Parts: sequence; structure tokens; C-alpha cells
Amino acid sequence: QVQLVESGGGLVQAGGSLRLSCAASGRTFSSYAMAWFRQAPGKEREFVAAIDWSGRSNYYGDSVKGRFTISRDNAKSTMYLQMNSLKAEDTAVYYCAAPLDDFTTLLIQSEEYEYWGQGTQVTVSS
Repeated sequence: QVQLVESGGGLVQAGGSLRLSCAASGRTFSSYAMAWFRQAPGKEREFVAAIDWSGRSNYYGDSVKGRFTISRDNAKSTMYLQMNSLKAEDTAVYYCAAPLDDFTTLLIQSEEYEYWGQGTQVTVSS
């Protein structure tokens, strides 16, 4: 079992920055990969970024590449998403996710994730 709690969302102007956090509990944090997804109203859930259990490998969706940075602090059991140069189209509820299995490779499909946080709203005004 893994419990995930996101924080750090809010309202920001286009071009601004936000940093999301995802605090995890219930399982050894340094043993599993994690990811961020987002979902805008009326749209399907979209992959944003993934990071492996060690933090040494990551992968980004095309729409955020070069603007967002995923990281993790295994000592704090927390994952982060630094979002820069925000655009109106980044407006969505952002979710962090963890898979069922330990020590997997990077996972970018939502179906590969078992545990989800409640989400945090990010609104970018243009």
C-alpha cells in the first residue's frame, strides 16, 4: 500500500512557475518509480513526467519537455515537479502516481500505476 498526497498547486500567471510536491507513505519510497499525470476538464488523463526509483532516470511528455523538471528526495519520501514557463494549456489537476511493483523501469502509461493521490489544481491565467 502507498498513500500519496500532492500539494503546491494554485493560480499563476502565464510565464510563471510553480513547484508541486507529492509526499508518499506506506512503503519504502526509494524502491519504486513514480510519475506525474494531469487531467484538464473534458480531456483524458495525460502523462507529464516519470522518474525511476533511484532518481537517476526520468522521462517527459512532449508538451512539457524543457519546461518541467521531475525530481525526488528519497530521504524525505517526496517527489517534486518544478514547472517553469507555464502556459494556459498547462491548466489541469495534477496527480502523482506509484506502481504496484518495486524496481521497475520508467513507466509512462497510467494503466501501469496502482496508487494515485487526490490531485492538486494548477490554473494558469493568460
